[in-house]
Amino acid sequence: MRELAKKFSIKQIAAQAGVSKATVDRVLHERSSVHYQTRRRVEQALQELSAQEANSLAMGRTFHFDVIMHAPTRFTRAVSNAITAQVGSMGPFRISPRFHLFEDISVRELQRMMERCASKGTQGIILKAPDEPLINQAINQLTQSDIPVVTLVTDLPQSQRIGYIGMDNRMAGRTAAYLLSHWLDSTPRQVAVVLSSNLFRGEEEREMGFRLWLRERAPQLQVVAISGGYGVYDSTRALVRETLSQHPSITAVYSVGGGNRGIVDAFADLQRPLDVFIGHDLDEENRQLLAEEKIGAIIDHNLMVDARHAFLYMLQYHRQMPPSAIPPSQVQVITPFNLI
Repeated sequence: MRELAKKFSIKQIAAQAGVSKATVDRVLHERSSVHYQTRRRVEQALQELSAQEANSLAMGRTFHFDVIMHAPTRFTRAVSNAITAQVGSMGPFRISPRFHLFEDISVRELQRMMERCASKGTQGIILKAPDEPLINQAINQLTQSDIPVVTLVTDLPQSQRIGYIGMDNRMAGRTAAYLLSHWLDSTPRQVAVVLSSNLFRGEEEREMGFRLWLRERAPQLQVVAISGGYGVYDSTRALVRETLSQHPSITAVYSVGGGNRGIVDAFADLQRPLDVFIGHDLDEENRQLLAEEKIGAIIDHNLMVDARHAFLYMLQYHRQMPPSAIPPSQVQVITPFNLI
């Protein structure tokens, strides 16, 4: 860590980590009075600075944006990679993202994290969080303090966020319903929709779009919702396995929130056929499932474009760029045959 730290000033490291210069000095000299989480934050700041340097950042005015996400690691990794890859495209501005990524965190802890970022001098927050009153309240407080918030993937429209980045989730759900219904025959049956949680508005909107299209165009298909696995392998596998044991006609799945390897394994556990499987997001796990042809299609959107749009929202808010309309992400359908 000390060798890496030689590439950056203590002031740079402190700004990236959101701590004092004295704290950075104590961490670098390995003094015992530093809390583990603080030490870990400084180490992460060094990794972020190094990644930003590798992406050839412009040396203009610096903006520190905090990325706070509640999502499975495979997805937060894909988002952080996309954001880091795009920081060099915003010249002459120097964008320094700071990542706070959680697979398991309470709403109260998320609220405190947002408050902590505000106290450390953030100039904007990119947020993926559940639609809860405490989160909406925290966004409104940030906005009143002149700190913009952009929601990513799942929106919080009742808050004062300045914009939403991501696909039209209802259209994504309708796309999934169209594909699934055309891949099944006309036999009446149940189909499963697997959500990570009912608390994420984006997932709820996908499910609503899916249900509405089936109700209008394929009424022979009855939806069974499975929720609460948070996209995590073990919990998702257990929930799907339990549901399958209660509903013997389910052979098709629309996975809204992830944990797709767990879904495949749940069907295998019970030696049940999985005739049609549609998921979301072209992360490492889903790439592998597509390559194995264990999933039929992935509904995806370009995270690189999302990252750039988030930066545009922030820079427009700070009057560094002229205002312009920022469109939603385009829905893309990826199969094993157009996988890149």
